[in-house]
Amino acid sequence: MANRYLWGFDLGGTKIEGVVLQATTQQVLVRQRIPTEAHLGYEHIVRQIVKLRDLLAQQVGHSPDQLGIGTPGTVDPGTGLMKNSNSTALNGQPLVADLQTALGIPVRLANDANCFALAEATMGVVPEQVPDYECVFGVILGTGVGGGVVVRGHDGQPVVLGGQHGIGGEWGHNFLDESGGPCYCGRAGCVETILSGTGLQKYYQQQSGRFAKLPDIVAWAAHGQDPVAVATLERLVNMFGRAIAPIINVLDPNAVVLGGGVGNIDLLYSQGVAQVLKYLFNPRLETKFLRPKLGDSAGVFGAAMLVA
Repeated sequence: MANRYLWGFDLGGTKIEGVVLQATTQQVLVRQRIPTEAHLGYEHIVRQIVKLRDLLAQQVGHSPDQLGIGTPGTVDPGTGLMKNSNSTALNGQPLVADLQTALGIPVRLANDANCFALAEATMGVVPEQVPDYECVFGVILGTGVGGGVVVRGHDGQPVVLGGQHGIGGEWGHNFLDESGGPCYCGRAGCVETILSGTGLQKYYQQQSGRFAKLPDIVAWAAHGQDPVAVATLERLVNMFGRAIAPIINVLDPNAVVLGGGVGNIDLLYSQGVAQVLKYLFNPRLETKFLRPKLGDSAGVFGAAMLVA
C-alpha cells in the first residue's frame, strides 16, 4: 500500500516541511511543517524528522517505505558525511545513515537546488514547455546561488546528477570576477558573491554609500530614478551571461529554470539571455530560460520525486 505514495521532506534551517503525494497523480494528500530547532543540536534535528514522519503517518494512515529529503547541504559520496550546509549542525554528520536507523527505511537525500530542478522537471514548468527535454539546469538565485542538473535516464525517467563529489550543479562557487570579493566558502569572486541578492545589495551599497533592499533597487532602475541602481542591474545581466554561458557550453541543456528572488527580475529573461550569447560557443542560443511554476513547493515536491 505504501508504494502508492511518495514521501518527501524539505529540511531547512528554521522548518522541516513534509508532503505525501499520490504516486500516479502527484496529488497532495497531506502537507505539514514543524520547526527544525537546529539550535538544539544534530540529534534533535534527527528526532524532529522522525516526529514529522509520525505526524504525517497518523494523518494518511500508513508509514512510508522510503523517504526523499532535500537539504541545504549535500552528502559527500566518499565519506557519507554531510558538507556545505548552512545548518552547520549537520556538517560532518552521517545524516543518511542515522536517519535510516532512526526511521527504519531507505532514505534518499539531495540538496535543495537539485530538488528544485527535479520538481520543475517532473511536476513544474519544464514538462509544459519542453516535454521532450534531455537535460535541465535548475538555478536558485536568492540569498545564495545554487544549481541542480536533471537528465533523462535510460528508462526515460528524470535523474539528478549528484556527481563524483556530490557537488553536481554547484555553479554558485565557480569563479566569476574578483570584484565580488570574499565568499563564505573561503575563496573570492564566486558567482554567489555577484549574482545573489546579497551580492547585488552589497554592490549597490558600495557604489552609492547607502543600503537598499533588492526590490527597491530593481524598481529604481526600472524607472531610471537612480543611476547606481541602473548600473547594478546592468552589471547583473552582464555577469549573468558570463556565468551561465560556460554551464551551457558544458551541459547544453534544453532548459534553464531560474528560481529564487533574483530569478524574478524581468531583465534576466531579455537582456540577461542576450548577454549569454556573447560568451557561448555557438552562433545561436536555443536553450529556453523559464520561470518556475512551483514556487516554494519545489523543494518538498522535488524531495518526494527522489523516491518516485
